[in-house]
Amino acid sequence: MKKSMIEHAYTILKQQDGSMPFLELWKLVSKEMNYTESQMDDNIAQFYTDLSLDGHFVNLPKNYWDLKTRHTYSESVMDTDSIAVDEDDEDNEDSESDEKDILDEEDN
Repeated sequence: MKKSMIEHAYTILKQQDGSMPFLELWKLVSKEMNYTESQMDDNIAQFYTDLSLDGHFVNLPKNYWDLKTRHTYSESVMDTDSIAVDEDDEDNEDSESDEKDILDEEDN
């Protein structure tokens, strides 16, 4: 049975002593999958998404990836309190767009 990209990534990281940069991991996974350059380009985004969603992996600073089991909870969880969302900007963009639509309709 053929291994998935994620299964290859897990095996590669399991054999490593620590984390590795995303692109290095991707190159090794691509080699294991026997991907051509075109297949590498076509699959890199899916691989990143799969890594992000799979509970076995953790994204560390500077886009390094490792197995979550090697890290403490505080290292593997993002502090969402530091994420700032400026809702006023989104509201202003919507109202400006609505005003433009109304003006365009009046001109016609």
